[in-house]
Amino acid sequence: MSFQSKIDQIQEKLNIDKLDGWLLYNFRNNNSFATKILEMSSGKLSSRRYFYYIPAKGTPQKLVHNIEQYDLDHLPGEKTVYSQWKTLHEGIRKILSGSKTICMEYSPNNDIPYLSKVDAGTLEFIRSFGVNIVSSGDIVQYFEARWNDEQYADAQDTANILLQIVDKAFKFIGEHLRGGKKVTEYDVQQLIMGEFSKNNLTTYAPANCSVNGNGANPHYDPSVEQSSEIKKGDYILIDWWAKKDKPGAVYADFTWVGYAGTVIPKKYQEVYNIVMGSRDAAVEYLKKEFSAGRKVRGCDVDDVTRKYIEERGYGKYFVHRTGHNIGEEVHGNGAHIDNFETMDVREIIPETCFSIEPGIYLPDEFGVRLEIDVYISKNKEVILLGNTFQKEIVTIDC
Repeated sequence: MSFQSKIDQIQEKLNIDKLDGWLLYNFRNNNSFATKILEMSSGKLSSRRYFYYIPAKGTPQKLVHNIEQYDLDHLPGEKTVYSQWKTLHEGIRKILSGSKTICMEYSPNNDIPYLSKVDAGTLEFIRSFGVNIVSSGDIVQYFEARWNDEQYADAQDTANILLQIVDKAFKFIGEHLRGGKKVTEYDVQQLIMGEFSKNNLTTYAPANCSVNGNGANPHYDPSVEQSSEIKKGDYILIDWWAKKDKPGAVYADFTWVGYAGTVIPKKYQEVYNIVMGSRDAAVEYLKKEFSAGRKVRGCDVDDVTRKYIEERGYGKYFVHRTGHNIGEEVHGNGAHIDNFETMDVREIIPETCFSIEPGIYLPDEFGVRLEIDVYISKNKEVILLGNTFQKEIVTIDC
């Protein structure tokens, strides 16, 4: 996409949202959205403040410091150069002339901390020129969270590989238990990481295998120093995520659960069924809302899963958001499925992907989390990565 095409899309979105413009601000690379959207050279420090204003109509405006006045020359628009703080003020007044409501990278009340890149002082400074500032959260998604066709295809390939790997992991546990050999959470983790390497996948952190009470800690992380042995009758949770080892690749991210035995205890099955029901309720809600042409926000989907679990008496054991956006980072920059840790009112838009991963965590007993990845197509179809999901507890013949 040419940058002018990007400008055209931004201006179209600004007009739809009835905004006068989008002010992108950066200082010492504190705004990662600005550096990426403006296609800044990697490693460039930007030791002085710069501003790039995209109006809903008309020509973009650049405001740069004298000693870094060429830094935005690769972008279209008129350039204003400042040196002193007084000329900075004059420059801001000039580029925002006629604007009443603009968006920047901030979140009211810091409800969405992932988005808050502009400091409070800068917001005060810009508001002093008589403009109202709203969050750029929805518009940022269009340029930070949407997948292209290649990324979608890569994610589906990765998802299929990951699902094959988890089958190997559960079989690995069974083979060791049947053979009377010791096997630990760390052993399973290392098997998974080895499979990643074999399949040219990469990840930012090792996979997770949690047994019994460790599974009640959503971010438990086995290591060579701290790892529980897996025995017959144990509950097992495996959380694993990866992407292709290539530029621009995006993640797939899953969580499945199993039981080291063939007769599943009643309580474990009961909790599993509730978590599965809440996961499936979210998918059905998404399908219904998108097919009806209604707007869906991340917080709305979280409400669906949380209500399902609360109505069955386990609400206090569901201790995290329902899901997160997925992109080149496993926790991406689009709408999260969250009305618990934060109130994410961003709209879920086409060509983005996110996890649905409700969980119930019973301290010192076990945890059940079932994670799937949902992609919303250009035509607002609800598609699962890997085209499947866990339908029953994996039983391990041991």
